Amino acid sequence: MSYSSSFIPFVDFQLQPSLQQELEQAIRSVIEQGDYVLGRAVSEFESLFAQVCETRFGVGVACGTDAVALGLQACGIGPGDEVLLPANTFVATLIGVLRTGATPILVDCDPQTALIDLLAAEKAITSRTRAIVPVHLYGQMVSPTALLNLASAYDLLILEDAAQAHLAEREGYRAGSVGSAAAFSFYPSKNLGAMGDGGMVLTSEEIVAQTVRSLRNYGALRKYFHTDLGTNSRLDSIQAAVLQVKLAHLPAWNADRYRIAQQYDALLLPLAQYGIVPIDNQSGQGHVYHLYVIRVTDYCPIDRTALQTGLTELGIQTGIHYPIPCHLQPAYQHLGYRAGDFPVAERLSQEILSLPLYPGMVEAQVQQVVEAITALVNRSLEQPPYSLMEIQPDRSLLAG
Repeated sequence: MSYSSSFIPFVDFQLQPSLQQELEQAIRSVIEQGDYVLGRAVSEFESLFAQVCETRFGVGVACGTDAVALGLQACGIGPGDEVLLPANTFVATLIGVLRTGATPILVDCDPQTALIDLLAAEKAITSRTRAIVPVHLYGQMVSPTALLNLASAYDLLILEDAAQAHLAEREGYRAGSVGSAAAFSFYPSKNLGAMGDGGMVLTSEEIVAQTVRSLRNYGALRKYFHTDLGTNSRLDSIQAAVLQVKLAHLPAWNADRYRIAQQYDALLLPLAQYGIVPIDNQSGQGHVYHLYVIRVTDYCPIDRTALQTGLTELGIQTGIHYPIPCHLQPAYQHLGYRAGDFPVAERLSQEILSLPLYPGMVEAQVQQVVEAITALVNRSLEQPPYSLMEIQPDRSLLAG
C-alpha cells in the first residue's frame, strides 16, 4: 500500500489576502512620500520595535551582520579586544566580530539546547576579553541570569545576537533587553521578515544608539559632517514599512509556532527510544521556535543523511542549521582552530535536522512529517531494501 502525502515546504511565505492589502498600502505610502532612505517609516518602526522588545532605542541597519558589527563597534569593541562567541552559529556572527578588528574566541555549546556553553566561555576568558556575543539560537534565549552573572564577574560587555529570537522571552527578560546592545536580522525567513534584507541594533544606552546612527550613515549624524569611520548600512523605508505591518501580527505568529512545536514534541516522543531527540526547550512559552530542530543521534537506525534524503523524496523539505561549525569553515582557518577543538558543536553538526515549521502549518501536516520519519525509521530497522513509494507509516508507534 503506497504512502499518500502532499508536499510540505520548509517555510511558506504565502500571506493572507488581508495582510497583502496592508502591505501594499504601506508600500504605497512610502512611494507617495518619496522618503526612501531613512524616511518616516524607518523611525516609526525603530521606535515600535524597541518598545515591544523592552528597550529604549532601535537603529535600523542593512542586515543582521551589520547589526553585530556596528553594535560592537558602537560599544567600543575593536582591535586588541577578545570577543567570546559560540562555534555553533551562522557565520554572520563571526563575520560581525571580525569586522570590528577584534579577535573572536570561539567556545563550545550545550548538547541539549545547542546554545553557548557559558561554563566553557568562562574558561576561555583572558585579560583581553572585553565582550561576549550570546546567540539566541533557533528562537530560544541563552539564560539571562547566568549570562549577566558571568558578565558581572568578569566585567564583560554583552551584545546579544537575537537574529532568530524576535520577542523571545526567558527568566523575565525579552530578547534584546539583556545586554548593552542587541543585533536583529529581518531576513525574509525570520519570524519577523522583510521583503529583502534588513537588520536592527537595539540598546537602552543613548550614546550607543547615537553612535550606531552615525556609523550606519557614513559616520555622519548630519550631512557632510563625518565624525566616525562609518559605512553605508541603512534599513530601507519600504522594508521598514513592511516590517511595521508584520510586527502587529508577530505575537500571534510566534504563538502558532509554539503550538506547532508542542505537536511535534508530543508526536516525536515515541521515537526517542530510536535516537531521535528534539533540541531541548528550557524557556517554555518564551521559545519562539524560529526553527524546530531534532537530533538524529548514533542510536538511530537511520543516519541523518538517509533520513533527510528519504523525507525529500516523500515531498518534505528540511534544513540543517548548521552543517559545518564556524571553526571548520575554509575561510576561517587562519583563526587557528582545528577539528576536535569543539566536540559538542562538531557532533551536533552531524546530528541536527530542522523540520518544517511556519505559521499556518496545520496539525495534519505535522503528523505527516512525523509519520514519514517513523516509517523511515521502521524500514531501517527491518534492513531489507525498500522503495519509498511502498512506505506505510506505523501508526502504533505514533500512538505511543
